[in-house]
Amino acid sequence: MSNSFFYPDIYLVLFVLALFLLMSLKIIFEYQRAVVFRLGRFQRVKGPGLIIVVPILQRMKRLDLRTLVHEVTPQDVISRDNVSVKVDAVIYFRIVDPEKAFIQVADFFEATSKLAQTTLRAVLGKHDLDEMLSERPKINADIQTIIDSQTEAWGIKVSVVEIRNIELTEEMIRAIAKQAIAERDRRSKVIHADAEFQAAQTLVNAATILASAPGGMQLRYLQTLSEIATENNSTVIFPMPIDIIKPILQIMEKVAKAGSTAPVAAGDPIRT
Repeated sequence: MSNSFFYPDIYLVLFVLALFLLMSLKIIFEYQRAVVFRLGRFQRVKGPGLIIVVPILQRMKRLDLRTLVHEVTPQDVISRDNVSVKVDAVIYFRIVDPEKAFIQVADFFEATSKLAQTTLRAVLGKHDLDEMLSERPKINADIQTIIDSQTEAWGIKVSVVEIRNIELTEEMIRAIAKQAIAERDRRSKVIHADAEFQAAQTLVNAATILASAPGGMQLRYLQTLSEIATENNSTVIFPMPIDIIKPILQIMEKVAKAGSTAPVAAGDPIRT
């Protein structure tokens, strides 16, 4: 009679032990880690592979170590030059210390998201609109450094922060377009003035060289005549060199001075 009750008890115990063992076996994937607690106290981080977690005595929390992508909601930002813009960004981060990520912060994902929003507004508020548009890689690096330094205590590594879009109002878009047009006009005028200056400087240098040689101007004059003759023009204009006219002008000036200094005869009428 006793034997009939003994065997079912053994089977029941074996069944409970097998069930208990199956419940204790956990499989942790390569990209996961298990934070294990024993009676409420942190024991260790286990995984990957097959681990044993004793029911009732131990509890575990799976954490994913893969890089997470979070889209920061558009933030209203006022730049240093008092321009209102709306900016959104993308942040990439992952868990590097599962113990801190689970114990030091209640929700590491939400905490990192809120920190990214506040840091984005604070950093962009220190820059002008032109800097936001032209120095985006530098601003991304600054935001990433600030967020990563604060999430380090949570076991979180922020690898990349990218500002995705900067939305401007219609008035600011028109103002920027006018500014760009004015800047292009300014550059065009500066380039034109610089070209005129270089051309004038070259002409001055050429004139200096021609003036240093006595026959240089005549040679240039003859060369100009030959260039005009090759074009088969019906009308030819001959410029008169100043070297040819200058002696005639000097003679005329001497005659005029001699006539003005000559004595007036007695019978000559007095000219008034």
